[in-house]
Amino acid sequence: MTFITHLECSFCGEIYEFKKIQNLCIKCSKPLIARYNLESLKKLEPSQVFEKTPSMWRYKKLLPVLRDENIMSLGEGNTPLIHAKNLGEALGLPYLYIKDESLNPTGSFKARGLSAAISKAKELGIKEVVIPSAGNAGGATAAYCAKAGIRTHIFMPKDVPQPFILECKAMDADVILIDGLISDCGREARKEAEKNGWFDLSTLKEPYRVEGKKTMGYELAEQFDWNLPDVIIYPTGGGTGLIGMWKAFKEMAEIGWIKGKFPRMVSVQSSGCAPIVRAYENGEEFARPWENAQTIAAGLRVPSAVGDFLMLRVLRESRGTAIAVDDELITSSQKKLSRMEGIFACPEGGATLSALEKLLEKGWIHPEEKIVLFNTASGLKYPMDF
Repeated sequence: MTFITHLECSFCGEIYEFKKIQNLCIKCSKPLIARYNLESLKKLEPSQVFEKTPSMWRYKKLLPVLRDENIMSLGEGNTPLIHAKNLGEALGLPYLYIKDESLNPTGSFKARGLSAAISKAKELGIKEVVIPSAGNAGGATAAYCAKAGIRTHIFMPKDVPQPFILECKAMDADVILIDGLISDCGREARKEAEKNGWFDLSTLKEPYRVEGKKTMGYELAEQFDWNLPDVIIYPTGGGTGLIGMWKAFKEMAEIGWIKGKFPRMVSVQSSGCAPIVRAYENGEEFARPWENAQTIAAGLRVPSAVGDFLMLRVLRESRGTAIAVDDELITSSQKKLSRMEGIFACPEGGATLSALEKLLEKGWIHPEEKIVLFNTASGLKYPMDF
């Protein structure tokens, strides 16, 4: 049983049927967002709504799949929230935490979004999908499609780390390497989808990956005993995690499960590819594509995102900010996370620590605040010499 009622365009508000295959809004080509009957949950406690399963599907009543047999789960979600005492002591932050998404199936937070998207695709009878990926999304798509019996086509930049390519091929995905960036992969994937009738799983070009990502917000609320942190620092490429968590906070507030102020959300990007940072600083509603994008953090090398206006909306509504960090800082922060907290973070996860240190220098963060850094994936897939 799920409380989903409809899909709604995030920009123009047009309503769509959730029992049919949908991509972007037909009227304005913006992302569709799943909506739920939250009113009917207002008299219920979380324990009456959530399942006992140790995965993100404990929140299945607030996820879009109608029938349990269509849920494609590998045990995603339920990741640890680690009190980073050593780093916190070094930085003068007694309430510093790391949400470690590297312990998801396929080694990254992408497992959440693709579990939800592939489950719904199976329910809708979709047989073949395509996705552009910088790495982790491709691996997660390949894994969940293998479980669902759905044929998979993955377009990747040819310079992605080799473990990502091998992972996808091991799951029998069709991997097409492109001489370019993920934006170039997206264009090729879109062409092939139109030509062959494949369903396009690109970030926010279907409604359900963000639903899987929002479960990070539900988990944080539970792990903090329904008192949200003051600051969340999140590495941002396509932005579904940032958008999804904010959606979760709003849903919980409307139901009545959380009260008080929401966290200030921080978008972290690489200085070699920072379209959201530039748009935020310039007060723009949309982010202009970034030219000559370069960074060691493959997940941050996203020169243009369809959900740009949604990310910028979250940052401004939350009184948050956007910050870019250099690749050298990202690498040094990976080392600090490994050597001080025992977490072998991906470069994107390292970027959040770099951002934290810069925000501390600026006085934007106060020592007594409760802060969460997101490590979005394992460093094991990024061959680097430390």
